[in-house]
Amino acid sequence: MSATAATTSTTADRERLLEWYRRNRGRSAAIFDLLADDCYYSRPIDLRHPIVFYDGHLPAFSFNTLVKRGLGRPSIDPALETLFARGIDPHESQQTTDQSALWPGRETVRQFAAEADRQVIDALGHGEIVQSGHPLLDAAEAALCILEHEAMHQETLLYMWHRLPLEHKRRPDGYEPIADGPAVSQAWVDIPAGTATLGVNRGTVPFSWDNERPAFRVHVPAFRIHQHNVTNADWLAFVDAGGYRDERWWRSDDWEWLTKAGIDHPPFWEREDRGAWCWRGMFDRIPLPPSWPVYVSQAEAVAYATWRGERLMTEAEFQRAAYGEPGGGERTYPWGQTPPQPVHGAFDFCGWDPQPAGSHPHGVSAWGVHDLVGNGWEWTSTPFAPFPGFTAMPSYPEYSADFFDGEHFVMKGASMVTARELIRPSFRNWFRARYPFVYASFRCAKDA
Repeated sequence: MSATAATTSTTADRERLLEWYRRNRGRSAAIFDLLADDCYYSRPIDLRHPIVFYDGHLPAFSFNTLVKRGLGRPSIDPALETLFARGIDPHESQQTTDQSALWPGRETVRQFAAEADRQVIDALGHGEIVQSGHPLLDAAEAALCILEHEAMHQETLLYMWHRLPLEHKRRPDGYEPIADGPAVSQAWVDIPAGTATLGVNRGTVPFSWDNERPAFRVHVPAFRIHQHNVTNADWLAFVDAGGYRDERWWRSDDWEWLTKAGIDHPPFWEREDRGAWCWRGMFDRIPLPPSWPVYVSQAEAVAYATWRGERLMTEAEFQRAAYGEPGGGERTYPWGQTPPQPVHGAFDFCGWDPQPAGSHPHGVSAWGVHDLVGNGWEWTSTPFAPFPGFTAMPSYPEYSADFFDGEHFVMKGASMVTARELIRPSFRNWFRARYPFVYASFRCAKDA
Protein backbone atom coordinates (compact mmCIF):
# COMPACT_ATOMS: atom_id res chain seq x y z
CA MET A 1 0.00 0.00 0.00
CA SER A 2 1.37 3.44 -0.87
CA ALA A 3 1.86 6.13 1.77
CA THR A 4 -0.95 8.13 0.23
CA ALA A 5 -3.32 5.18 0.28
CA ALA A 6 -2.51 4.69 3.95
CA THR A 7 -4.36 7.91 4.74
CA THR A 8 -7.69 6.93 3.23
CA SER A 9 -10.76 6.62 5.41
CA THR A 10 -10.93 2.83 5.72
CA THR A 11 -12.01 1.43 9.06
CA ALA A 12 -8.44 0.41 9.88
CA ASP A 13 -7.08 3.86 9.04
CA ARG A 14 -9.79 5.59 11.09
CA GLU A 15 -8.93 3.37 14.05
CA ARG A 16 -5.27 4.26 13.67
CA LEU A 17 -6.03 7.99 13.67
CA LEU A 18 -8.43 7.67 16.60
CA GLU A 19 -5.89 5.69 18.61
CA TRP A 20 -3.23 8.31 17.91
CA TYR A 21 -5.55 11.15 18.91
CA ARG A 22 -6.59 9.44 22.15
CA ARG A 23 -2.97 8.61 22.91
CA ASN A 24 -2.03 12.25 22.37
CA ARG A 25 -4.81 13.50 24.63
CA GLY A 26 -3.94 10.96 27.31
CA ARG A 27 -0.29 11.97 27.24
CA SER A 28 -1.20 15.67 27.39
CA ALA A 29 -3.42 15.02 30.40
CA ALA A 30 -0.57 13.15 32.11
CA ILE A 31 1.79 16.05 31.43
CA PHE A 32 -0.64 18.54 33.00
CA ASP A 33 -1.07 16.17 35.95
CA LEU A 34 2.62 16.64 36.76
CA LEU A 35 1.82 20.16 37.98
CA ALA A 36 0.54 21.41 41.29
CA ASP A 37 -2.94 22.92 40.96
CA ASP A 38 -1.80 26.47 41.75
CA CYS A 39 0.48 26.56 38.66
CA TYR A 40 -2.36 26.74 36.16
CA TYR A 41 -2.06 30.48 35.46
CA SER A 42 1.70 30.73 35.94
CA ARG A 43 4.11 31.60 33.15
CA PRO A 44 7.28 29.48 33.43
CA ILE A 45 8.85 31.22 30.40
CA ASP A 46 8.10 34.88 29.83
CA LEU A 47 8.34 34.45 26.04
CA ARG A 48 5.53 31.89 26.08
CA HIS A 49 1.87 32.06 27.08
CA PRO A 50 0.81 30.95 30.58
CA ILE A 51 0.02 27.30 31.17
CA VAL A 52 -3.75 27.79 30.89
CA PHE A 53 -3.33 28.74 27.21
CA TYR A 54 -1.91 25.35 26.27
CA ASP A 55 -4.68 23.46 28.04
CA GLY A 56 -7.12 25.18 25.70
CA HIS A 57 -4.90 25.51 22.65
CA LEU A 58 -4.38 21.81 21.96
CA PRO A 59 -8.08 20.87 21.60
CA ALA A 60 -8.92 24.27 20.07
CA PHE A 61 -6.37 23.87 17.29
CA SER A 62 -7.65 20.38 16.52
CA PHE A 63 -11.26 21.54 16.46
CA ASN A 64 -10.54 24.72 14.46
CA THR A 65 -8.44 22.92 11.86
CA LEU A 66 -10.31 19.67 11.27
CA VAL A 67 -13.90 20.23 12.37
CA LYS A 68 -14.54 23.93 11.84
CA ARG A 69 -12.37 24.80 8.84
CA GLY A 70 -11.97 21.37 7.29
CA LEU A 71 -15.50 19.96 7.61
CA GLY A 72 -17.29 23.29 7.88
CA ARG A 73 -19.13 22.47 11.09
CA PRO A 74 -20.37 25.21 13.47
CA SER A 75 -18.43 26.73 16.36
CA ILE A 76 -18.51 25.61 19.96
CA ASP A 77 -17.51 28.99 21.43
CA PRO A 78 -16.09 31.52 18.93
CA ALA A 79 -14.41 33.61 21.63
CA LEU A 80 -12.53 30.65 23.09
CA GLU A 81 -11.68 29.30 19.66
CA THR A 82 -10.03 32.64 18.88
CA LEU A 83 -8.36 33.04 22.28
CA PHE A 84 -6.74 29.63 22.08
CA ALA A 85 -5.97 29.71 18.36
CA ARG A 86 -2.26 30.46 18.29
CA GLY A 87 0.82 30.82 20.49
CA ILE A 88 3.46 33.54 20.50
CA ASP A 89 7.13 33.75 19.49
CA PRO A 90 8.40 37.19 20.56
CA HIS A 91 11.97 38.38 20.14
CA GLU A 92 13.97 37.98 23.35
CA SER A 93 14.16 41.79 23.70
CA GLN A 94 10.39 42.21 23.74
CA GLN A 95 8.59 42.59 27.04
CA THR A 96 5.40 40.56 27.19
CA THR A 97 2.57 42.04 29.22
CA ASP A 98 0.47 40.49 31.93
CA GLN A 99 -2.78 39.42 30.30
CA SER A 100 -4.06 37.24 33.13
CA ALA A 101 -7.49 38.83 32.92
CA LEU A 102 -7.92 37.31 29.45
CA TRP A 103 -7.93 33.74 30.65
CA PRO A 104 -11.12 31.93 31.64
CA GLY A 105 -11.60 29.69 34.66
CA ARG A 106 -10.18 26.20 34.61
CA GLU A 107 -13.59 24.53 34.52
CA THR A 108 -14.59 26.64 31.51
CA VAL A 109 -11.44 25.57 29.69
CA ARG A 110 -12.02 21.91 30.55
CA GLN A 111 -15.65 22.00 29.38
CA PHE A 112 -14.58 23.58 26.09
CA ALA A 113 -11.80 21.00 25.68
CA ALA A 114 -14.17 18.11 26.39
CA GLU A 115 -16.61 19.26 23.71
CA ALA A 116 -13.80 19.90 21.22
CA ASP A 117 -12.46 16.40 21.89
CA ARG A 118 -15.91 14.89 21.41
CA GLN A 119 -16.34 16.59 18.04
CA VAL A 120 -12.81 15.78 16.83
CA ILE A 121 -13.25 12.12 17.77
CA ASP A 122 -16.58 12.06 15.94
CA ALA A 123 -14.95 13.61 12.88
CA LEU A 124 -12.07 11.13 12.89
CA GLY A 125 -14.47 8.24 13.33
CA HIS A 126 -17.28 9.23 10.97
CA GLY A 127 -16.53 12.48 9.10
CA GLU A 128 -15.42 12.82 5.48
CA ILE A 129 -11.86 13.59 6.53
CA VAL A 130 -10.39 12.47 3.18
CA GLN A 131 -11.64 14.45 0.20
CA SER A 132 -9.48 14.41 -2.91
CA GLY A 133 -8.67 17.94 -4.07
CA HIS A 134 -10.03 19.61 -0.93
CA PRO A 135 -7.52 22.23 0.34
CA LEU A 136 -7.52 20.85 3.89
CA LEU A 137 -8.75 17.29 3.53
CA ASP A 138 -6.82 15.95 0.56
CA ALA A 139 -4.82 12.91 1.77
CA ALA A 140 -6.23 13.52 5.28
CA GLU A 141 -3.90 16.50 5.69
CA ALA A 142 -5.92 18.26 8.42
CA ALA A 143 -6.31 15.07 10.47
CA LEU A 144 -2.60 14.31 10.36
CA CYS A 145 -1.73 17.96 10.95
CA ILE A 146 -3.60 18.08 14.27
CA LEU A 147 -2.04 14.82 15.43
CA GLU A 148 1.54 15.96 14.83
CA HIS A 149 0.73 19.42 16.19
CA GLU A 150 -0.25 18.06 19.61
CA ALA A 151 2.77 15.75 19.74
CA MET A 152 5.07 18.71 19.07
CA HIS A 153 3.41 20.82 21.74
CA GLN A 154 3.92 18.12 24.34
CA GLU A 155 7.64 18.80 24.05
CA THR A 156 6.96 22.52 24.45
CA LEU A 157 5.03 21.81 27.63
CA LEU A 158 7.84 19.73 29.09
CA TYR A 159 10.60 22.24 28.50
CA MET A 160 8.29 24.86 30.05
CA TRP A 161 7.73 22.59 33.05
CA HIS A 162 11.52 22.32 33.36
CA ARG A 163 11.63 26.03 34.30
CA LEU A 164 9.15 25.69 37.17
CA PRO A 165 10.35 25.39 40.78
CA LEU A 166 10.69 21.75 41.79
CA GLU A 167 8.02 22.08 44.46
CA HIS A 168 5.46 22.98 41.78
CA LYS A 169 5.70 19.54 40.17
CA ARG A 170 4.60 16.06 41.19
CA ARG A 171 7.44 13.60 40.84
CA PRO A 172 6.27 10.31 39.24
CA ASP A 173 6.81 7.23 41.36
CA GLY A 174 10.03 5.43 40.56
CA TYR A 175 11.52 8.05 38.25
CA GLU A 176 15.30 8.39 38.47
CA PRO A 177 17.42 10.16 35.84
CA ILE A 178 20.09 8.04 34.18
CA ALA A 179 23.15 9.98 35.27
CA ASP A 180 25.73 7.19 35.33
CA GLY A 181 28.37 6.97 32.66
CA PRO A 182 31.82 8.44 32.11
CA ALA A 183 32.28 11.45 29.86
CA VAL A 184 32.95 10.24 26.34
CA SER A 185 36.21 10.98 24.57
CA GLN A 186 35.54 13.12 21.55
CA ALA A 187 36.88 11.86 18.23
CA TRP A 188 36.64 13.30 14.74
CA VAL A 189 34.67 11.41 12.11
CA ASP A 190 35.45 12.08 8.45
CA ILE A 191 32.41 12.34 6.19
CA PRO A 192 33.43 12.14 2.51
CA ALA A 193 31.96 14.38 -0.14
CA GLY A 194 28.64 13.23 -1.54
CA THR A 195 25.02 14.18 -2.07
CA ALA A 196 22.28 14.55 0.49
CA THR A 197 18.52 14.72 0.12
CA LEU A 198 16.80 17.60 1.84
CA GLY A 199 13.04 17.52 2.21
CA VAL A 200 10.44 15.15 0.87
CA ASN A 201 7.85 15.20 -1.90
CA ARG A 202 4.22 15.33 -0.88
CA GLY A 203 2.56 11.95 -1.16
CA THR A 204 5.71 9.88 -0.63
CA VAL A 205 5.15 9.82 3.15
CA PRO A 206 1.81 9.86 5.00
CA PHE A 207 2.34 13.46 6.13
CA SER A 208 4.87 16.27 5.94
CA TRP A 209 4.85 19.94 6.91
CA ASP A 210 5.15 22.56 4.20
CA ASN A 211 8.72 23.53 5.16
CA GLU A 212 9.79 19.93 4.42
CA ARG A 213 8.67 20.14 0.78
CA PRO A 214 9.64 19.61 -1.95
CA ALA A 215 12.65 17.26 -1.96
CA PHE A 216 15.89 18.22 -3.64
CA ARG A 217 19.46 16.98 -3.61
CA VAL A 218 22.58 18.97 -2.82
CA HIS A 219 26.29 18.29 -3.06
CA VAL A 220 28.00 18.26 0.32
CA PRO A 221 31.80 18.75 0.33
CA ALA A 222 33.87 16.52 2.62
CA PHE A 223 33.83 17.59 6.28
CA ARG A 224 34.60 16.33 9.77
CA ILE A 225 32.33 16.23 12.81
CA HIS A 226 32.55 15.16 16.41
CA GLN A 227 31.46 11.60 17.02
CA HIS A 228 29.38 12.74 20.01
CA ASN A 229 27.43 15.79 21.04
CA VAL A 230 29.30 18.36 23.10
CA THR A 231 28.88 17.22 26.69
CA ASN A 232 28.66 19.03 30.01
CA ALA A 233 32.28 18.02 30.63
CA ASP A 234 33.32 19.59 27.32
CA TRP A 235 31.36 22.74 28.07
CA LEU A 236 32.87 23.12 31.54
CA ALA A 237 36.24 23.77 29.90
CA PHE A 238 34.68 26.69 28.01
CA VAL A 239 33.17 28.10 31.21
CA ASP A 240 36.41 27.71 33.15
CA ALA A 241 38.34 29.40 30.32
CA GLY A 242 36.14 32.48 30.67
CA GLY A 243 34.21 31.85 27.49
CA TYR A 244 31.16 33.77 28.72
CA ARG A 245 33.35 36.81 29.49
CA ASP A 246 35.30 37.02 26.24
CA GLU A 247 33.63 39.00 23.47
CA ARG A 248 35.90 37.48 20.82
CA TRP A 249 33.84 34.29 20.60
CA TRP A 250 30.41 35.88 20.25
CA ARG A 251 28.48 37.40 17.39
CA SER A 252 27.68 41.03 18.15
CA ASP A 253 23.94 40.54 18.74
CA ASP A 254 24.64 37.48 20.87
CA TRP A 255 27.19 39.37 23.00
CA GLU A 256 24.68 42.17 23.57
CA TRP A 257 22.06 39.62 24.67
CA LEU A 258 24.56 37.82 26.88
CA THR A 259 25.78 40.91 28.71
CA LYS A 260 22.36 42.53 29.06
CA ALA A 261 20.86 39.35 30.53
CA GLY A 262 23.90 38.61 32.70
CA ILE A 263 24.23 35.06 31.35
CA ASP A 264 27.35 33.15 32.41
CA HIS A 265 26.33 29.48 32.16
CA PRO A 266 23.86 27.20 30.34
CA PRO A 267 20.20 27.52 31.40
CA PHE A 268 20.07 23.95 32.72
CA TRP A 269 23.08 24.50 35.01
CA GLU A 270 22.87 25.96 38.53
CA ARG A 271 25.42 26.66 41.27
CA GLU A 272 25.17 24.91 44.59
CA ASP A 273 25.93 26.77 47.81
CA ARG A 274 29.52 25.55 47.84
CA GLY A 275 30.10 26.53 44.24
CA ALA A 276 29.76 23.15 42.55
CA TRP A 277 27.67 22.92 39.40
CA CYS A 278 24.44 20.95 39.41
CA TRP A 279 21.86 20.04 36.77
CA ARG A 280 18.42 21.57 37.01
CA GLY A 281 16.44 18.42 36.34
CA MET A 282 12.73 18.09 35.85
CA PHE A 283 12.20 16.83 39.41
CA ASP A 284 15.64 17.08 41.08
CA ARG A 285 18.80 19.11 41.28
CA ILE A 286 21.62 16.64 40.87
CA PRO A 287 25.42 16.94 40.58
CA LEU A 288 26.19 17.96 37.01
CA PRO A 289 26.41 14.74 34.94
CA PRO A 290 29.57 15.18 32.84
CA SER A 291 28.44 12.59 30.29
CA TRP A 292 25.16 14.27 29.34
CA PRO A 293 24.92 16.49 26.25
CA VAL A 294 24.99 20.16 27.13
CA TYR A 295 21.74 22.02 26.31
CA VAL A 296 22.37 25.56 25.11
CA SER A 297 21.09 28.20 22.70
CA GLN A 298 22.40 28.39 19.16
CA ALA A 299 24.22 31.59 20.16
CA GLU A 300 26.13 29.73 22.87
CA ALA A 301 26.85 26.80 20.55
CA VAL A 302 28.37 29.14 17.94
CA ALA A 303 30.52 30.82 20.60
CA TYR A 304 31.85 27.48 21.82
CA ALA A 305 32.66 26.31 18.31
CA THR A 306 34.38 29.62 17.54
CA TRP A 307 36.42 29.30 20.74
CA ARG A 308 37.63 25.92 19.48
CA GLY A 309 38.35 27.24 15.98
CA GLU A 310 35.51 25.16 14.57
CA ARG A 311 31.88 25.64 13.53
CA LEU A 312 28.42 24.09 13.58
CA MET A 313 27.14 21.69 10.95
CA THR A 314 24.93 22.96 8.17
CA GLU A 315 21.54 21.33 7.64
CA ALA A 316 22.89 19.57 4.54
CA GLU A 317 25.88 18.26 6.48
CA PHE A 318 23.57 16.88 9.15
CA GLN A 319 21.58 15.04 6.47
CA ARG A 320 24.75 13.58 5.01
CA ALA A 321 26.12 12.53 8.42
CA ALA A 322 22.82 11.11 9.67
CA TYR A 323 21.38 9.39 6.62
CA GLY A 324 24.17 8.98 4.07
CA GLU A 325 25.97 5.73 3.35
CA PRO A 326 29.50 5.12 2.03
CA GLY A 327 28.12 3.55 -1.14
CA GLY A 328 26.16 6.68 -2.01
CA GLY A 329 22.75 5.53 -0.80
CA GLU A 330 20.64 7.01 1.98
CA ARG A 331 18.93 5.44 4.96
CA THR A 332 15.51 6.13 6.44
CA TYR A 333 17.10 6.44 9.90
CA PRO A 334 20.73 6.78 10.97
CA TRP A 335 20.79 3.11 12.01
CA GLY A 336 19.08 1.76 8.88
CA GLN A 337 15.52 1.00 7.86
CA THR A 338 14.12 -0.38 11.13
CA PRO A 339 11.45 1.92 12.67
CA PRO A 340 12.57 3.75 15.83
CA GLN A 341 12.88 1.55 18.91
CA PRO A 342 14.20 2.33 22.42
CA VAL A 343 17.48 0.63 21.58
CA HIS A 344 18.18 3.24 18.90
CA GLY A 345 18.15 6.35 21.04
CA ALA A 346 16.62 8.53 23.75
CA PHE A 347 13.35 9.74 22.23
CA ASP A 348 9.56 9.19 22.34
CA PHE A 349 9.12 10.39 25.95
CA CYS A 350 11.59 7.85 27.35
CA GLY A 351 12.40 10.17 30.28
CA TRP A 352 12.39 13.77 31.48
CA ASP A 353 16.15 14.35 31.39
CA PRO A 354 18.99 13.45 28.99
CA GLN A 355 21.03 10.26 29.09
CA PRO A 356 24.80 9.78 28.79
CA ALA A 357 26.12 10.57 25.32
CA GLY A 358 26.92 7.47 23.32
CA SER A 359 24.71 5.16 25.39
CA HIS A 360 22.75 3.90 22.34
CA PRO A 361 25.35 2.27 20.10
CA HIS A 362 22.61 0.57 18.05
CA GLY A 363 21.60 4.03 16.83
CA VAL A 364 24.88 5.07 15.23
CA SER A 365 24.94 6.27 11.65
CA ALA A 366 26.73 4.52 8.80
CA TRP A 367 29.79 6.63 9.59
CA GLY A 368 29.78 5.72 13.29
CA VAL A 369 28.33 9.00 14.60
CA HIS A 370 26.26 8.74 17.79
CA ASP A 371 22.97 10.32 18.88
CA LEU A 372 22.11 12.12 15.66
CA VAL A 373 18.48 11.27 16.48
CA GLY A 374 17.63 11.39 20.16
CA ASN A 375 19.00 12.83 23.43
CA GLY A 376 18.67 16.41 22.21
CA TRP A 377 17.97 18.31 19.01
CA GLU A 378 21.02 19.43 17.06
CA TRP A 379 21.57 23.08 16.28
CA THR A 380 22.80 23.83 12.77
CA SER A 381 24.19 27.01 11.26
CA THR A 382 21.44 27.05 8.59
CA PRO A 383 18.81 29.81 8.85
CA PHE A 384 15.27 28.46 8.64
CA ALA A 385 14.13 29.23 5.10
CA PRO A 386 11.83 27.73 2.46
CA PHE A 387 13.05 25.06 0.11
CA PRO A 388 12.87 25.87 -3.63
CA GLY A 389 9.27 25.39 -4.70
CA PHE A 390 7.82 25.97 -1.21
CA THR A 391 4.04 26.36 -0.98
CA ALA A 392 2.27 27.12 2.30
CA MET A 393 -0.04 24.33 3.45
CA PRO A 394 -3.77 25.20 3.49
CA SER A 395 -4.43 23.49 6.83
CA TYR A 396 -1.88 25.69 8.64
CA PRO A 397 -0.61 28.36 6.22
CA GLU A 398 1.28 30.39 8.83
CA TYR A 399 3.06 27.37 10.34
CA SER A 400 6.37 27.98 8.56
CA ALA A 401 6.04 31.15 6.51
CA ASP A 402 5.88 33.46 9.53
CA PHE A 403 9.35 32.32 10.62
CA PHE A 404 11.32 32.76 7.40
CA ASP A 405 12.89 35.88 8.87
CA GLY A 406 16.59 35.10 9.18
CA GLU A 407 16.34 35.00 12.99
CA HIS A 408 15.41 31.32 13.33
CA PHE A 409 17.84 28.45 12.78
CA VAL A 410 17.20 24.85 11.79
CA MET A 411 17.46 22.08 14.36
CA LYS A 412 17.51 18.43 13.36
CA GLY A 413 17.20 15.07 15.09
CA ALA A 414 15.07 14.62 18.21
CA SER A 415 15.13 14.95 21.98
CA MET A 416 14.15 12.46 24.67
CA VAL A 417 10.59 13.89 24.55
CA THR A 418 10.13 13.98 20.77
CA ALA A 419 7.32 11.68 19.62
CA ARG A 420 8.38 8.80 17.42
CA GLU A 421 5.91 9.94 14.73
CA LEU A 422 8.09 13.01 14.14
CA ILE A 423 11.25 11.04 13.52
CA ARG A 424 11.85 11.20 9.77
CA PRO A 425 14.76 12.53 7.70
CA SER A 426 12.87 15.54 6.38
CA PHE A 427 11.50 16.85 9.69
CA ARG A 428 12.80 20.33 10.56
CA ASN A 429 12.57 22.10 13.89
CA TRP A 430 13.60 25.73 14.40
CA PHE A 431 14.04 28.39 17.07
CA ARG A 432 15.59 31.81 17.47
CA ALA A 433 19.35 31.79 17.98
CA ARG A 434 19.08 33.18 21.50
CA TYR A 435 16.19 31.04 22.72
CA PRO A 436 17.81 29.01 25.54
CA PHE A 437 15.07 26.73 26.87
CA VAL A 438 14.78 23.88 24.37
CA TYR A 439 16.37 20.47 24.68
CA ALA A 440 19.03 21.24 22.08
CA SER A 441 22.70 20.36 21.92
CA PHE A 442 25.17 20.41 19.03
CA ARG A 443 28.43 18.98 17.81
CA CYS A 444 31.38 20.75 16.24
CA ALA A 445 32.34 20.48 12.61
CA LYS A 446 35.13 21.66 10.36
CA ASP A 447 36.14 21.41 6.73
CA ALA A 448 37.98 18.25 5.75
